[in-house]
Amino acid sequence: MPDALVDLATVLPTVPQPQRHVGARSQAGTAWLLLLPSVLLLIAFTYWPIAQVTWRSLDQARLGQASTFGLGNYARMFADPHFAQAAWNNLLYAVFTVVPSIVLALLFALALRENTRLDAILRTLVVLPLLIPLVAAGALFTFILLPGEGLLDFYLAKLGVGATNWLGNPSLALGAVIAITVWKNTGYYMLFFLAGLAAVPTELLDAARVDGAGAWNRLRHVTLPLLGPTFGFVIPIALLNALTQVDHVVTMTRGGPSDSTNLLLYYIYQQAEQNFDPGVASAATVVSVASLLALALLALRTSDRNAHHAS
Repeated sequence: MPDALVDLATVLPTVPQPQRHVGARSQAGTAWLLLLPSVLLLIAFTYWPIAQVTWRSLDQARLGQASTFGLGNYARMFADPHFAQAAWNNLLYAVFTVVPSIVLALLFALALRENTRLDAILRTLVVLPLLIPLVAAGALFTFILLPGEGLLDFYLAKLGVGATNWLGNPSLALGAVIAITVWKNTGYYMLFFLAGLAAVPTELLDAARVDGAGAWNRLRHVTLPLLGPTFGFVIPIALLNALTQVDHVVTMTRGGPSDSTNLLLYYIYQQAEQNFDPGVASAATVVSVASLLALALLALRTSDRNAHHAS
């Protein structure tokens, strides 16, 4: 019997063992090879510039001076009244552009989500400002808001309202810039809410309607919770726009009058290109990006929590 088993073992072919570890290493190598171009681009155009700006913000050297490292640039920045004014302006600009733009975008999406010809035309009109570059929109509204001769004052004069210096009055200039931003961004955000509304199951809305829920209760308890991921995407984009959209400020007011429309990104440009102070400009960049990142993470955590509760 043992001899028979030995003969059988010599006759049967040897079954190769699976090369799991070799295959896994090969797949991992292929994955890293495919990711390598993206990783290199991220390092070259994202992480390396961030490291440079952070390092430069700690370098207190001015033109022609030796490098000394510390927090002096941050101290000078926080002591600068122009920075405080720009930060306050940017806070007001963010609040009064992000909130109205998102609210209007949601209302337009709710009103125009049906696939009718009229809704398609109205959606096109709402989205149309998105196709206009911000610089061109700023130049256009500069002529519209001309005191006494602009299109707005022309029609207001028919109602008995006198000429108003919309861009030259420190109390009105920031409001004019905010209004243009809301007009420009509302249609863009509406597109995301339309996509989010298309993913809301109609069965849930029908069940809520059968249970006697009105339009407001269906919106509050069904639609809005299911739009949590959409809010989690739109809010960080809106915050990013509030920090980076300054093309119309450069075109219309250049931060004036009396710093009433000066925003953080324009302040950074002034320090770097006009005052030749890259240290303060880098410090302001670090503070701005850190604040934006904190707000974006807070918005994402809030939307994820709401989406979890809704599910």
